[in-house]
Amino acid sequence: MTWTFTTDLAAYRAAAGAAVAARPAPHTLLLSVADALERRGLHTFGPEAPFFGWWTGADGSVSGALLCTPPHPLQLGALPPEAVAALAGALATEPLLAGLGGINARRADAEALAAAWGRPTRVVEELRLYRLAGLVPPRPAPAGRARVAAGADVPLLVEWMGAFHTELEIPAGASETLVRDRLTYGGFLLWEDGGAPVALASFSRPIGAASRVGPVYTPPALRGRGYAAGVTHAASGAAYAAGASEVVLFTDLANPTSNGIYRRLGYRPVEDRIRIAPA
Repeated sequence: MTWTFTTDLAAYRAAAGAAVAARPAPHTLLLSVADALERRGLHTFGPEAPFFGWWTGADGSVSGALLCTPPHPLQLGALPPEAVAALAGALATEPLLAGLGGINARRADAEALAAAWGRPTRVVEELRLYRLAGLVPPRPAPAGRARVAAGADVPLLVEWMGAFHTELEIPAGASETLVRDRLTYGGFLLWEDGGAPVALASFSRPIGAASRVGPVYTPPALRGRGYAAGVTHAASGAAYAAGASEVVLFTDLANPTSNGIYRRLGYRPVEDRIRIAPA
């Protein structure tokens, strides 16, 4: 039983790709990030080289994976307990893990790794992963309508994505390149009221028939009017229309309003995760 770490994306996909794709909901981030790196290049999410890892069990099969695109946190998939214990030991010995800026993992796994990290940590965000069980329209329906974002919306999308990242303490804002890539498949929707954009939602390119909705953002001055529910419903439907048969999203557990919205739209909890960072 062992972890293998590498900076070779092709080797990671060859070794762990099937295991990751077999469970698309808990591995949604691993799937979409690896896909983006393969299509847009290894420096899509920052100037530092990404790295990857996979866990090989006693039977010789791969049963866990991770990846990291610095300065973003280490992203862990669903791991068996023995893989988490071994990873905790590797935090002090594996060179690729030496400069981690944070860890995003299932709650128990993140807590175990935080205890073994050998440095003070803080919880930056508590997350819940939801899977769409059946799309339900928002009631009452908010004023306005959704439309697919276009090239002329890029400055606004970059601005709002940056504000979203700042609000959630996510390292590095959204680049124009990332925004334009999502526009190629209609991956951004804007909710308009009175002819003006008031909220946005995005969804990831379907991979293995799975897509993740997010981010969803409404400027603070426009919140409380149902716009987030309207645009999330529209983005969820658009993900289905783009070919996804399974649609998921993450919510911030500190925001009971958004969690209530997503449940009313038909999303059901899958698992809780936390994002930790050096204190």
